[in-house]
Amino acid sequence: MSGEGRGHATRARVVVEALRDRHRVALFASDCAYSLLAPRYRDSDVRVFRVPGLQFAYSGPGRVDLFRTVGQAARFRLALGGYVDEVRPVLDRIKPDLIVADFEPVVPRAARAAGVPFVSFDHQHYLVVSDLSGLPFALRQRARAAAPFVRALYDWQQAIIVSSFYRMPLRRAFRAATWVGTLIRPEIVGRRPSAGSHVVAYIRRHAPPSTLAALAACGRPVRVYGLGERPPEGALRFLAVDEQRFIDDLAGCAAVVSTAGNQLVGEALHLGKPMLVMPEERNFEQAVNAHFLVDSGAGWAEHGALTARRLGAFLEAAPSMRARIAPEAVNGNEVAVAALERHIAGRAPALAPPRPIDKRAARARPALEVGL
Repeated sequence: MSGEGRGHATRARVVVEALRDRHRVALFASDCAYSLLAPRYRDSDVRVFRVPGLQFAYSGPGRVDLFRTVGQAARFRLALGGYVDEVRPVLDRIKPDLIVADFEPVVPRAARAAGVPFVSFDHQHYLVVSDLSGLPFALRQRARAAAPFVRALYDWQQAIIVSSFYRMPLRRAFRAATWVGTLIRPEIVGRRPSAGSHVVAYIRRHAPPSTLAALAACGRPVRVYGLGERPPEGALRFLAVDEQRFIDDLAGCAAVVSTAGNQLVGEALHLGKPMLVMPEERNFEQAVNAHFLVDSGAGWAEHGALTARRLGAFLEAAPSMRARIAPEAVNGNEVAVAALERHIAGRAPALAPPRPIDKRAARARPALEVGL
């Protein structure tokens, strides 16, 4: 799985917990996802291996630097053949029946070299399989421009599963793709939410200072995650990301303020929580998520600097938004697990023939931690 953000790791956890009683499961993760999953599964039947990963580069608070991001991706691409060569022996040892790839380019290429079938299971492939004509013009053009980059990650998968809190019509060529809802963590599935007075804010490290100023002036207690633990500032409590505490706060809050990542939006809606999302600048995926959240009537999107006045208006409107949320429609766990079981059993239709593997590698590259 990709290591950018927490959503990929959260989705992987749902898959692991659903399958581990019937199958042997191994995880390959980078960056944030590895840091979250390796401690959880230490000394268990689930092995977690670190692989190099792609990351967004930022030029300022909440602003994706496209040129630096593309540059990092180009250097990663040059080293990719070497990373594949190092993963291949691990696959030979653990002998998987199926690879499930969540927007991660190294292991699918190693699977192809080892002759192991794989399916794509992520959010980003909506850009490939969807009819984008329903998006606003500017967003549609950005999405179409980004689709070739998603296909370049890998395009020889046997099947495609897309996980998202919204649904788009499929293109004719991809009618065999499976669209499922958000994968909801087991700890959230069984929760009975309540509408408390506090606000949960999930703020990434590149958030602009205006966001914290608006939260501090909103007149509600605010529990801030994503910036690490630090002394409180007025109504703001800064908390380290502890999964159980975060779930408790999420289940009992009045509303959520966050970036527009697909996983958190889906989990918040499953708990019936209105959302104010702030898509990261130049992050088209989050812009699409924000569009569908607003279209559903379950939240607002803020594309500029968040102000206390705007946040206050959102909190006043939150009760009416809550009434429009259909939590049961968001949960995609059952459909997703059924689809994976079909693919594990070997009944997934092939979508594309394999192509020759690219063996180019950079002369110098980061160490790959995959040893058994």
